[in-house]
Amino acid sequence: MGSWISGQEGEPRRDNAPGEGTVTNPGAKRASLREIYGIMFRNSLIREMSFKLNFLLWMLVEILWFLGQIVFIEVVFSYVGAIGGWSKWEVVLLIGTHQLIGQLFQAFFYMNLANLPELVRTGRMDFMLLLPVDTQFVVSLKQFGMDNVVNALVGAGFVTFSLWKLSLVPTAAQILLYVAAVCCGILIHYCIMLVFAASSFWMVRSQGLIYGYYSLFNIGRYPDTIYRGAFKLVFSWMIPVIIVANIPSRLLIHAAENPWPSLLHLAAATLFMVGATRLLWNAALRHYSSASS
Repeated sequence: MGSWISGQEGEPRRDNAPGEGTVTNPGAKRASLREIYGIMFRNSLIREMSFKLNFLLWMLVEILWFLGQIVFIEVVFSYVGAIGGWSKWEVVLLIGTHQLIGQLFQAFFYMNLANLPELVRTGRMDFMLLLPVDTQFVVSLKQFGMDNVVNALVGAGFVTFSLWKLSLVPTAAQILLYVAAVCCGILIHYCIMLVFAASSFWMVRSQGLIYGYYSLFNIGRYPDTIYRGAFKLVFSWMIPVIIVANIPSRLLIHAAENPWPSLLHLAAATLFMVGATRLLWNAALRHYSSASS
């Protein structure tokens, strides 16, 4: 329960009675969440290091898959000079950005959200609801994938190499805007994946929907200029997967352009997705039937 301290010096501190207003310490709450996440993060690292071979194999698979995309782009550009007005190294930078965002999302969120249907199906969601912390926070951040961070660095390396091939040297302001746009992209990844995962509250088995995430987000690794009409409208605004990697990439490639319209588009899409998925999460919890009920 919350507590208050009287304005009179020397008056003792007491707990609030039911119905009384509470005065909370936001800093203390944030510190508590940091501590909880620190514990979960350490446990994840210990688990990763306990299975070193598994860690290395998954990292190798992801790197080979990414290199396969680069080879595909090399083959395509052996026949064409540009795709939708994007040169070869601009497209490589786009794919590197897509890799960076996707792998950071997977490091922090993917494994946790992919496990959500199983938590609901087996009733282990009950234990999450009993924890004295926001349930969405704990469900979303329980595990951390260190191998994905390594793969994200590979994507960042390709972004850097592409900039060198394009003879571009971004300013500090460009880099800061790029980092902010990448963070927005990670949040959009998270929100759309949460929609897939939260469907398990209404459907007994929704694991198949989880794998739809990969198909959906592969749309975003290509230049946005190749898309037209209603398809581009839907996947740029309603389900904004196209802009996730395209807008951060444009911030580095087209330094002379005004970045704010694109950034406002990305920020508005991110805020909308975060708000909508929070409402969906609350509705899902209300619909949840405990295993003990």
